[in-house]
Amino acid sequence: MDILTFLYETIPGRFILKPFTSPRFSRVCGRFLDSKYSSCFIRPFVRWNHIDVAEYETDGIRSFNDFFSRKIKKGKRVVTMDAEKLIAPCDGLLSVWKVEQDTILPVKQSQYTVPDLLRNKKLAKHYEGGYCLVFRLCVDHYHRYCYIDSGKKSSNIFIPGKLHTVRPIALRKVPVFTENSREYTLIRTKEFGTLVQMEVGAMLVGRIVNHEGAGRVVRGREKGYFQYGGSTIIVLTEPGQVKIREDILKSSALGRETAVKLGEMIGHAS
Repeated sequence: MDILTFLYETIPGRFILKPFTSPRFSRVCGRFLDSKYSSCFIRPFVRWNHIDVAEYETDGIRSFNDFFSRKIKKGKRVVTMDAEKLIAPCDGLLSVWKVEQDTILPVKQSQYTVPDLLRNKKLAKHYEGGYCLVFRLCVDHYHRYCYIDSGKKSSNIFIPGKLHTVRPIALRKVPVFTENSREYTLIRTKEFGTLVQMEVGAMLVGRIVNHEGAGRVVRGREKGYFQYGGSTIIVLTEPGQVKIREDILKSSALGRETAVKLGEMIGHAS
């Protein structure tokens, strides 16, 4: 039995887990990972996760969190700028689900609804018949993300919660996206209607760092970044606005995630 199976599938494990999933614990870990003393973990982290550091800017890194939220070198991610093409806002593993009335959306054996996700039933109603795109970031992924399209952005809406790991064993036992801290914004676009772009924290992610409040935004510009931990980005589309790539839809229907890169075309305007 591995450690996550013990923590999530046994009574003693769940008892031990509870204090470690609190925001306070995450903040304490975050302070340590911000400190110079955490830099000793960088080399083993790179080795264990097979990270190609040649792709990233590494000057000025003083802590583990500096490394985790490192910037990628110019030209390593190409953003599709065709206004009618929908892009991935991040590197990650993508699953796509059609949103219907009262739909229970399965993501890696977890279940949640769009109203639970947003804590706003009226807003959730606008996305019935549209798509829910779930980008799961693992620890070896690039943890900075961009705006999915240009348009007028609302203020950031923060929903506090308990932090749980987004690894699959955890997803089987806890409705992760309704438990985790998360932050979302609405982006009113010309080609895709009004999109919801949401960031979801995971265990040991002390902060979701978004750079801007309400205002005009540009496709491909950096929106923010996660600090340590696997994390998730969710995008909701209104009905009739977007056509998702057929290969992504087929893989999602079979329960398989599709690996995508920031800026990659994942669909187009209807």
